[in-house]
Amino acid sequence: MMNDFLTEDTKAIILLCGVFGKDHSEKPLSLAEYSSLVRWLIEVKMRPGDLLQKDTIHKASMGSGIDKQRLDSLLGRGVQLGFAVEEWQRNGIWIISRSDADYPARYKKHLKDKAPPLLFGVGNRSLLKGGGLGIVGSRNVDQVGETFTRQAAELCAYNRMPVVSGGARGVDQISMNAALEAGGVTIGILAENLLKKSVERSARQAIADGRLLLLSPYHPNARFTVGTAMGRNKLIYAMSDYALVVSAEHKKGGTWAGAEEELKRENALPVFVRTGNDVPQGNSKLLDLGALAWPDSIDRNNFRQQLHDSAVSAQDNRPKKNPSIFDSQAAQETVPAEEPPPATEVVEEKTPIAEPEPVVEDVAKTPDCPTSVYQAVLPVILNKLDSPATAEELAETLDVNKTQLNAWLKKAVDENKISKLSKPVRYQKVESGIQG
Repeated sequence: MMNDFLTEDTKAIILLCGVFGKDHSEKPLSLAEYSSLVRWLIEVKMRPGDLLQKDTIHKASMGSGIDKQRLDSLLGRGVQLGFAVEEWQRNGIWIISRSDADYPARYKKHLKDKAPPLLFGVGNRSLLKGGGLGIVGSRNVDQVGETFTRQAAELCAYNRMPVVSGGARGVDQISMNAALEAGGVTIGILAENLLKKSVERSARQAIADGRLLLLSPYHPNARFTVGTAMGRNKLIYAMSDYALVVSAEHKKGGTWAGAEEELKRENALPVFVRTGNDVPQGNSKLLDLGALAWPDSIDRNNFRQQLHDSAVSAQDNRPKKNPSIFDSQAAQETVPAEEPPPATEVVEEKTPIAEPEPVVEDVAKTPDCPTSVYQAVLPVILNKLDSPATAEELAETLDVNKTQLNAWLKKAVDENKISKLSKPVRYQKVESGIQG
């Protein structure tokens, strides 16, 4: 029997996406597969917990395109889950899902439907609100880089800003240890073996003091892979207000890849890099991609404001981008099928640069909000159909999956919002339809 401290939604999500036990006959859902299932749940106004009812599985399979037998098998692992959860709980590990009220709001906002369905954690859950400085860098860092890392982490501790890092050898561990030694707090986002890390002597006392949170989207005994490390990188950035790259090899290694990915993101975090004569080439190349030079001199008592001013100044100088269809879609799809946090649980926004928020929580509350993803994206599609276009052209222009687009087009044709032309097959807005 599954433990009662898990919500019904979380039980369903961990059964679908979790790895536990020795039975690997059915592969857990990938993030993309789970997101597809979530979209269907949104459309039919259901929640993940509803999938624990046998009579919903067939409908879920038809709606999401995921094999029914696979869903049946995954959702039937309750006994195995019960044993696994008891073991995790015995070791102080807790599990939250995207449906839980204390799931990091920063992940939902920054990563949208790419936010991990599950998080395993040890330590102070109040630190899930995040914020502070994400410090990343190479495993093999020189003495100058190590000193710089310690100074940055100590500045964070002095200014009561969390240090967010990855727990790996090198810059990660140096920054986390320096912050803890200076009396600060740290959030470690791990790519491997959460259980082993949580029982290390250096971590145990900080966890007991409430100054350390260890978090991972992977099984508590997961081994390191390049894939888990890459998945972890984006979570470090998303948990922070700002990021600092201490050292990065040019186009090589996880630090470069993580920083490059973040800088290319539509809602990118302010990413600072260490500069100087002896830094790796990757640091200067990141400046070319839009990263910011770490201030030459820092007022210890005005550290947070300095970072804020640098980030605002840089953003003001960047060209504005037009919103894409994904922004409208993601605001609807990110979490509505899962429980949005109650108003009292919404994380206080500490992001230093004001930006429009796709406030997912309001979708269920505001009467004027579209009730489905289709209604949200229809005006965007219609805007592109002043002249006839094929489904392939639309999918490329709007950067969406063609299968999903075809479903929206069919619905719009049925509602006489769009007309379907033949020879060749093209689509055009009906003048009486909704205007974008």
